[in-house]
Amino acid sequence: MKIKSIVAVCAMLAMTLFSFKATDKEVQSDKRFGGLALYTVRDAMKDARATLEKVAQAGYVNVESAGYNNGKFYNLSPADFKSLLDEMKLTPISAHQGTVTFENIDQQIADLKAAGFKYFVIPVPPMGLFTFDNVNKRMAMKGGAKNLAEILDKLGEKCTAGGLQLLYHNHDFEFRKDAEGIVPIEYLLEHCNPKNVNFQMDLYWVTKAEADPVDYFKRYPGRFKIWHVKDMDDQGRFAPVGNGKIDFKRILDNKKLSGMQYYFVEQDACFNETALEAIVISHKGLEKIGFK
Repeated sequence: MKIKSIVAVCAMLAMTLFSFKATDKEVQSDKRFGGLALYTVRDAMKDARATLEKVAQAGYVNVESAGYNNGKFYNLSPADFKSLLDEMKLTPISAHQGTVTFENIDQQIADLKAAGFKYFVIPVPPMGLFTFDNVNKRMAMKGGAKNLAEILDKLGEKCTAGGLQLLYHNHDFEFRKDAEGIVPIEYLLEHCNPKNVNFQMDLYWVTKAEADPVDYFKRYPGRFKIWHVKDMDDQGRFAPVGNGKIDFKRILDNKKLSGMQYYFVEQDACFNETALEAIVISHKGLEKIGFK
């Protein structure tokens, strides 16, 4: 009887362990999706290994970098950065390259390719064109939309020839008329060559400008290859996805029209939680909204 009891108990334990492992694996595969813009956790990226491990644990599979300096990503060579991402089962998709110039574009393209990136993203008007009014806390640019379009076209030609896709990332000022009565984003969309220049739409900043993302999808279909997904609280501040008032479901229903291939959670600043806490909240928010 004792032997039979022991055998029965062992059988039950084996079944329990098998069931747990299968369920655990299933949960992991279900929860790992979407991307994170590493600008969100930029301070924590001083310890890239520990932080990327937490990014993976939070459920993300894709990353966008925002820490390139002197040929390195977060103080790692392109090859070492790619190796670390591979180890964490994270895929490099896009990189914000705010320091790009006509003189260093070739080297930056080579470094992005070595790190495994697909998209070269211009985060603000480059080469000293971006301005920020500290008193009124307003972003703007100098030089005009025509000048920026010409610069983007030249950089885009370089990226296309080098095997990358160039995207321009918006804030709010591009959706408002400038001193010449031009809406910069519309000028860029209408004058930049779509073979070489497309766009990363930041849904928060479009909303902040009191513009409608879906309206732009309808007017310029297929041009918005990547989205930045971040929410807005009742005070107009950044908030984790799902903890604000942006109607992401309506926007998500139009993803094919927009041309979206990838999306990334990004939160420029945190107010009620740490950045590492915010990315966990946002990933859960993505799932509730219906992002995959």
